[in-house]
Amino acid sequence: MAATPQFNEDLYKPLAELDPVVQNIIDKETWRQFTGLELIASENLTSRAVMEATGSILTNKYSEGQPGARYYGGNEWIDELEILTQQRALKAFNLDPAKWGVNVQPYSGSTANFAAYTALVDPQDRIMGLGLPDGGHLTHGFYTAKKKISASSIYFQSLPYGLDPSTQLIDYKFVHSQAQLFKPRLIICGASAYPRDWDYASLKKTCESQGAWLLADIAHTSGLVATGEQSSPFEYCDVVTTTTHKTLRGPRAGMIFFRKDLENAKDLERRVNEAVFPACQGGPHNNTIAGIATALLQAASPSFKTYAKQVIANAKAIADELVKHGYTLQTKGTDNHLILWDLRPNGLTGSKVEKVCDLVGITINKNAVSGDKSAQTPGGIRLGTSAITSRNLVESDARIVASFLHRAVQLTLALQKESGSKLVKDLVKVALDEKSEGSKGVKELRKDVGAFAMKWPLPGVDTANLKKPAGIDED
Repeated sequence: MAATPQFNEDLYKPLAELDPVVQNIIDKETWRQFTGLELIASENLTSRAVMEATGSILTNKYSEGQPGARYYGGNEWIDELEILTQQRALKAFNLDPAKWGVNVQPYSGSTANFAAYTALVDPQDRIMGLGLPDGGHLTHGFYTAKKKISASSIYFQSLPYGLDPSTQLIDYKFVHSQAQLFKPRLIICGASAYPRDWDYASLKKTCESQGAWLLADIAHTSGLVATGEQSSPFEYCDVVTTTTHKTLRGPRAGMIFFRKDLENAKDLERRVNEAVFPACQGGPHNNTIAGIATALLQAASPSFKTYAKQVIANAKAIADELVKHGYTLQTKGTDNHLILWDLRPNGLTGSKVEKVCDLVGITINKNAVSGDKSAQTPGGIRLGTSAITSRNLVESDARIVASFLHRAVQLTLALQKESGSKLVKDLVKVALDEKSEGSKGVKELRKDVGAFAMKWPLPGVDTANLKKPAGIDED
């Protein structure tokens, strides 16, 4: 073998040797995931095989365009990979290739959504989606009185629909009446913080009355839809978008499914593909597509169906325990993987509880709840069970997690009282002050959470030989 020129020596060094600083950051994040509890509903723990595919040599290849029609040469194996991924996507969701197609190139769920809008409607056309404070996503047309937040509200005229205040459920009759007045070209269903299933049939009737497209964003529930644990939108919707991580447990990316059997949409496949590239993004990330293919293979397995059932069972177990403690949950429970917890009756904001949970090793996110005036100061938190279920937790373990959450909220109340302030920074200051009573509670709960979390495996990681990396504070 010829000697390596000096200018290329770095190409052959492992990360730990070439860049120990980045390696240390990765090691610290690995330790955080191992010693903590991931309860963010939009996160999951992907498999070793998916991580290997995503970190593969496929990252080197450019492949703008569609299989068989690329703008670069050398794509014969990339074409094979992308076609395989499309086939696996249709199989995972039990779709007939004669009726449905799929684009697996989007970089994320947000880019998938905007590409779908680009394919379906024109600038300044009218769209309707679930409002952000009621559980919708930013990309579904969210804006405030002062600012258009998302590109979907900048480029389209948006009318959000909301929840029935009395039931905290979607009022489909009211959505229908709004559509009769607003006359949208596109109605979006799906959410990022709605704990219940969807009535796609009702929304389809509304769309038919307006000649509108119906798009389902199942980013959060796609793994549950694929396994039959949530209603399928494919019988009623024209286009379905999703992320590939969350409940589907793949790498971070997106997909767009589109109908191929509509008389008035024979060119829908072309419109979707051209909206993805060249309209909204450049060359696809082939290493990520490989990870998607592997994740879809796993999603079609019998064990994944068992996993999906357990995700929901764990969410219900946590919800039930929180209700027993007297807490308020939006919609009073859950049908899927997530829980929306209203902390306003407890005199707390989601921001404060999120900060305290971070300090004790529980990762959650603050979230608006129905009736909130601002997403910047939300009154609740969102919980999800996909990640802890990937670490093998079942209902009895989920109830222990709920007890940690109860302790965290009570600790937040105590810290708020001790700080004498409503500001998050003052609460955190007390929590970090070793002389405070609250600091003792933080340390005690962090110790208990860590001891519990370290009992469980972490996918893709040899936890038996995992050591605390440099830069992690001693407990």
